[in-house]
Amino acid sequence: MTDVDPRTPVLVGAGQSSERIDDPGYEGLSPVELAARAARAALEDTGIDAATLAQAVDVVAATRQFEVSTPLSAVPFGRSTNVPRSIAQRVGADPARAVLEIGGGQSPQKLVTEMAREIAAGRADVVLLAGGEAMSTARHLAGLEGAERPDWSEDPGGSLEDRGYGLRGMVSRRALAHGLHEVAGIYALAENARRAKHGQSRETYAASMGELFAPFTQVAAANPHAVAPVEITGAELMEVDERNRVIAAPYTRLVVSRDLVNQGAALVLTSVDTARRLGIDESRWVFLHGRCDLREQDFFDRPDLASAPTQPVAVHSALAMAGMSLDDVDFFDLYSCFPVAVSQLLDGLGLEPDDPRGFTLTGGLPFFGGPGNNYSMHAIAEVVERTRAEPGSIGVVSANGGTLSKVSVGVYSADPAPWREGDDAVLQAAIDQRRPVPLDDQPADGWGTIESWTVRHGRSGRTAVVVARTAEGHRFVAANVPGDDEVADWLEGDREPVGQRLFVRATGPANRVALSRERMDELVPRPPVGWRDAYDHVVVRRDTGSPVVEVDVPGVLAADGHHELSGVLDAFEADAAARVLVLLLPEGLTGQPEHLPRTGWAGLTARRLTKPVVAAVAGDARGGGFEALLACPFVVLEEPVGLALDQVAGGRLAENGGLVRLPRLVGPRAATELAVTGRRVDAAEALALGLVNRVAPAGAAAQAAREWADELAALPAHAVRSTLVVLDQAAGEPDLLAAVRRPRQEYDDALVAE
Repeated sequence: MTDVDPRTPVLVGAGQSSERIDDPGYEGLSPVELAARAARAALEDTGIDAATLAQAVDVVAATRQFEVSTPLSAVPFGRSTNVPRSIAQRVGADPARAVLEIGGGQSPQKLVTEMAREIAAGRADVVLLAGGEAMSTARHLAGLEGAERPDWSEDPGGSLEDRGYGLRGMVSRRALAHGLHEVAGIYALAENARRAKHGQSRETYAASMGELFAPFTQVAAANPHAVAPVEITGAELMEVDERNRVIAAPYTRLVVSRDLVNQGAALVLTSVDTARRLGIDESRWVFLHGRCDLREQDFFDRPDLASAPTQPVAVHSALAMAGMSLDDVDFFDLYSCFPVAVSQLLDGLGLEPDDPRGFTLTGGLPFFGGPGNNYSMHAIAEVVERTRAEPGSIGVVSANGGTLSKVSVGVYSADPAPWREGDDAVLQAAIDQRRPVPLDDQPADGWGTIESWTVRHGRSGRTAVVVARTAEGHRFVAANVPGDDEVADWLEGDREPVGQRLFVRATGPANRVALSRERMDELVPRPPVGWRDAYDHVVVRRDTGSPVVEVDVPGVLAADGHHELSGVLDAFEADAAARVLVLLLPEGLTGQPEHLPRTGWAGLTARRLTKPVVAAVAGDARGGGFEALLACPFVVLEEPVGLALDQVAGGRLAENGGLVRLPRLVGPRAATELAVTGRRVDAAEALALGLVNRVAPAGAAAQAAREWADELAALPAHAVRSTLVVLDQAAGEPDLLAAVRRPRQEYDDALVAE
């Protein structure tokens, strides 16, 4: 290999570790210990002294464990504050850099690519990649108390490049609001969309899923690290019984990724020059011939829910970099968390499910095991072993993160290959130009045509979820009314649901579907538009003959209170005799409810007001409360009240119009400061910035608002209404002169209005 550039990156070691609860000698190892054992095995796999090589490691990068993959992850026994350095200490390494990668199954292959680039550029010399999960042990030991309870917490110290959760494209509110708390439900939506696209019956399609995964079980049965080393027939995989229940239609338990595992895997990378200097034999070297890292459109943005076209693009791109085609590949490991993850990629690549080369080297995530984000580290370790054993052979690993959202591909061979730069940025730019499907998270009452569906089977019952299109072509997600099984029965019946219609109604926490409008009215009756005799969360005062309506609002509104206030504002807009509404806020506005009405926070932030609303604020307004005031055209602030858009400090965003309205009121610089810092603005500054119209002395805001409302009510109602409409329209028109000259119906209406 004298013609190989000395800086060419090369894989020189691979290791795996595992334990099962029923194994002899089971130790109950922590995730870090499993990763460290795999790392030690990888160092030893190089064929030289592991301790000497460990001292040469200058970068340790770890995949993110499930227990630290979301802000809400539970850690029953504690955790390391610096996973890569905890691994490093156990193998005798003291790296200059310690990296904790973002979440997602793409991360092992993405790390290989990144660290290979670092080595080629001379910014790294010896890199150790590792990861481990002990979710099976964590569950097994969960009931222990006192001294028997393990303690996995540790603080190894040292620097850490923590790259964050990387949850974009993996978690969305529309999914969570409709019961899609696990990725199985979203993959099931993709699966049912693909079945309908191929025009297959449920029985035929279920059989095809079993036939696809049955060969995976044969590979797992021969893998000593597999969590389920048992051959299973395709029919057995799909047969529903007590042990193989339905998880989310059409998935049974046996064909979904199995995360109750205790597994670790690790890799060692270095340069050709360093491998020679350290004395690592060339028979241990495996080269990265091609690679590609791309990001797909988010799931609900995709025009075709049945496919993720970026995945085959990434495979072809990696092969093209290597100067190869699919025919040159000897073995594959395709990410197999669910059947559609494999089948949609085969569709895009034009490969048949019974291709004799097979599509897994480990046994796949349902049978080998799905150790969190680290699965493909095991796949790459298997590729290293296979390509060494079969000189000249080519292996492809395709790693997937999220809901077919992120893809990283590697092409490997023991034959030497130079380091090449790819065209990922060009490919990604083209992907980013794809037009997303327009989404409607709160569709108006009406019929929607089903694109896909699933029914989640849980201990508390079934949740029917559909993705559908409105008559205008906008996509929405909806679920059945909790406790009502009619939609679930219909979806799981004999008729093909895709292409059929369901009636949808937005209810605040979620969109609901029923088989008919009449059934929807029975399950989710809509409150009549108009004034009620009494309210539960606000106090409404309307004097006969008075054009002013007064509403007292408490400082903290529960979700039902926001919906009720929205109904009050609906009644106000619909009542021709009501000209001005006064909102009395004696304790200000604060809090963040679990769900809001279609019209937004306090029924104001997503509403187009056509009548004057005068808000009297007698207490601090923060977060969503401040955003509600920004939506009011008239605001009286009482001394010493203050305002703050303070969501950022809590790791949230001002989602109720504040980030849109604030720069229009105070300009971009002041808006940026207030939105990012969340600092409190007192009454005087709020008036100076134009955030409020008037400031009143302590205790006088309510009276000032009432007097102002009387003045507004005395003005010609049609002129006030039309003025508010034109002001709202003009706020979004960037061309000043065009906005001035634009003909408007409101101007004509004013000529004939009484």
